[in-house]
Amino acid sequence: MTTLTPPLTWIDACPAHHLETALGLATLLPDLHQVALFRTHDDHLYAVDNLDPHTGAAVICRGIVGDHAGEPTITSPMLKHVFSLRSGHDLDDHHTHLSTWPVRHHHGMIQIGTTPQGTP
Repeated sequence: MTTLTPPLTWIDACPAHHLETALGLATLLPDLHQVALFRTHDDHLYAVDNLDPHTGAAVICRGIVGDHAGEPTITSPMLKHVFSLRSGHDLDDHHTHLSTWPVRHHHGMIQIGTTPQGTP
């Protein structure tokens, strides 16, 4: 049995120079899903859900970008839960996660893929 994966659709989130290092930026996808974008100090791009799964508040983009044993992280400003920017896993509560989204720098724009990556 062959499973076909639909082609990934990319949308422009912002000009690349608008995404500052270690400062999040929220964007709204066409399906009204909120995504938080981050650029780390080593110039990697990450996109995760903007809604804090513990509170439902749209605040992840205002979190603190950090590092936990080499894992890039975002700490929610609400209850201080720490999430992996790579996988979305909550490092404090293994039953909770943020969805992650494909993100790229393309022709001067930061773009987000409209389909979340694999379930963490």
